[in-house]
Amino acid sequence: MKTLKELFLDELAEMYDSEQRIVKALPKLIKTATCPQLQVALNNHLIETQDHTAILEEVFTSIGLKAKGKKCKSMVGLLAAGDATASDFKNSPAINAAIISAGQKVEHYEIAAYGCLHEWADLLGYGHAADLLEDVLLEEKEADEKLTILARTGDNEMAVISD
Repeated sequence: MKTLKELFLDELAEMYDSEQRIVKALPKLIKTATCPQLQVALNNHLIETQDHTAILEEVFTSIGLKAKGKKCKSMVGLLAAGDATASDFKNSPAINAAIISAGQKVEHYEIAAYGCLHEWADLLGYGHAADLLEDVLLEEKEADEKLTILARTGDNEMAVISD
């Protein structure tokens, strides 16, 4: 019979893998974006994502384990879909809107995953891990909000104006 602890460790390993994959994917999106504000936001998130990898290593350490990843099929799919969309809309007025959409899909997945991890860590008595995971969760929510603001302040409108 599988336990909550096993579920927690599986999800933690998947998020460790996910953050590493996002670090590899973001530079291409930064180069593809044509909006300077979006480029800055993505670059800032790249730095945060690198920090998230280190924080997850600290989470593993705090529960007496060495950090290890497990292929996250969901993130692989989200990143592949985002890459395909960015390729399809490259050199299009809608490219920034496409990148924002792809980014928000990733953020929403991360928000769901970190929300669960935070709650499970708390239930399992991993107080320090729960605190670290809550910090990452809040940063993911902030990143999503920043993308929403960028979409509302022009990238989606630019895509419509050019139709």
